[in-house]
Amino acid sequence: MRNAEASPVESVDRALLLVLLMRSAGPVSVKAAAEHLSVAPSTAHRLLSALAFRGFAVQDRERRYRAGPVLSERSAETFSVQMLRENARPALLALHQAVGETVQLMVLRGGNIVFVDGVESQATLRVGMRVGDQMPAFVSAGGKAMLAQLSNVELEELYRGGLPSWPTGRIDSLATLKRNMTKIRRAEFGTNFEETEQGVIGLGVSINDAAGKPIAALTTATPSIRFKRDEMPDYVSALRAAAAAVEERLQKAPQ
Repeated sequence: MRNAEASPVESVDRALLLVLLMRSAGPVSVKAAAEHLSVAPSTAHRLLSALAFRGFAVQDRERRYRAGPVLSERSAETFSVQMLRENARPALLALHQAVGETVQLMVLRGGNIVFVDGVESQATLRVGMRVGDQMPAFVSAGGKAMLAQLSNVELEELYRGGLPSWPTGRIDSLATLKRNMTKIRRAEFGTNFEETEQGVIGLGVSINDAAGKPIAALTTATPSIRFKRDEMPDYVSALRAAAAAVEERLQKAPQ
């Protein structure tokens, strides 16, 4: 709602009201923004577009606007690695029990992912855990799942110097990355078919905050010789359940 005292610069005041709305209510449509400000939808759209141009807002897959990187770039850092481990551990164990393969927790650091925890498979032929290792996010299933939560503007900012090379990577340009992210947004999970290394198949789901920003990701890692495509829906279902459990715990965790 507007303050009773008029703002000296009405357009700036309206933009700031939209910033406050996105931060308090989450993603908003152009129609909802127009109703909130009591203005025409075209006016609300111009204001939201201006905010998006400067990184104060981004559009989600439903074309609603949410707080952009300028306002929420530290969102994932709200939770320390230790807090993430503690809150994700029960879900990691449950995921491991459900799929019987190596499962891992990772976070996004710039354009890379860092593995921070995991549970290794007990099978003789297994994928080893990589706690502490880094690699480009766009070769990892979990990294892709997190990148897919970002807008094209945010992706351009992450990789403004170009995409780093990776021996088994298949995404070699920003244009290819954007196309891949569009597909992953629709599917709501990431895949890695021997892109991190030969002989490994990965599936990943993003763990998001209340505003839809990626905090971390959970992945399964299976030797390609044992991977069965017809079991993918079961793996993805287990990943989504685990991610939802972590999100619920993080929402209740003291900050």
